[in-house]
Amino acid sequence: MTSRELVTRAIERTGPDRVPLYYTNRDAQLSDLYCVGAGGATGIAPSEPGMTEWGYVWESLDKTMGQPHTHPLADSKSIAAYCPPDPYATGRFDNMEQTLQKSGDKFRMMHLGITGFNQATFLRGFEAFLEDLYCEPEDATKVLDFVINYESGLIEQSGQFELDAIAFGDDWGTQQGLMISPNKWKEVFKPRYKEQFDLIHKQGRKVWYHSCGNVWDMIPDMIEIGVDVFEFLQPDVFGVDRLAREFGGHVSFACSVDHQRRAITGTREEIFAYTCLLRDTLGAFNGGYIGYLEFYDSMGMTEETYQWIHEAFQSL
Repeated sequence: MTSRELVTRAIERTGPDRVPLYYTNRDAQLSDLYCVGAGGATGIAPSEPGMTEWGYVWESLDKTMGQPHTHPLADSKSIAAYCPPDPYATGRFDNMEQTLQKSGDKFRMMHLGITGFNQATFLRGFEAFLEDLYCEPEDATKVLDFVINYESGLIEQSGQFELDAIAFGDDWGTQQGLMISPNKWKEVFKPRYKEQFDLIHKQGRKVWYHSCGNVWDMIPDMIEIGVDVFEFLQPDVFGVDRLAREFGGHVSFACSVDHQRRAITGTREEIFAYTCLLRDTLGAFNGGYIGYLEFYDSMGMTEETYQWIHEAFQSL
């Protein structure tokens, strides 16, 4: 069974031979998934270091990716005149075919990067965007649709390439719940996500959705509108058994050894037991589970701990 078949069977819950593994930033040769992304537009150069095509500038004070320290739409008057990046600009997919030729028999996934809600807050500013959702909803939806329309343009063009999934990266949770009320999420975001997911499914691809934090309140709706795989890196915020009990068999999961707890402070024995727990609960539906590995030193993961996690997942 090829890596592509393994991942597909795990997602569709049709009996993979083993747990597929997704190595994200190290040991890519061991990964059953091959991840690609769209490129930048030809001829566009940042006017200062860290500036994106969207107009915000990244700043990092540590080993993390950082966060934007400027917001091009901080002044609401600038929204009407704002020109977002063109998803159809020359250069976006110039190297895609050549890159995909290196994938071998792996499951091919195009990652859209930081998407949706997160990208909208980068443009407007976090507090301002949340305030707009309730006080200036027309401004909020204009900003959000800049992002959604760009992503949808990339998804549409990706249809010419042999891809198996499209991935989103959109953190929605605090430790306690969603950052906005579930009703507001359903009103504003759910229909927009559904349009994107429908487009992906029409192309014959899977929807892979990453979100950090406690996003329990949106899981049923996301399953309803078509998420095929949830990527959760803090499964303990929900409870692994609870996730399996409530949603196992209805959606598949790509979960790491919990990045807030076990992957930082766990012993070798605890980490090995945890990977078995993930397999035996989330993967107990004739599949349904994909192992996720990332060296996360900025959170306190040590080289020794990463090697334990690697060994534990390999032992599955």
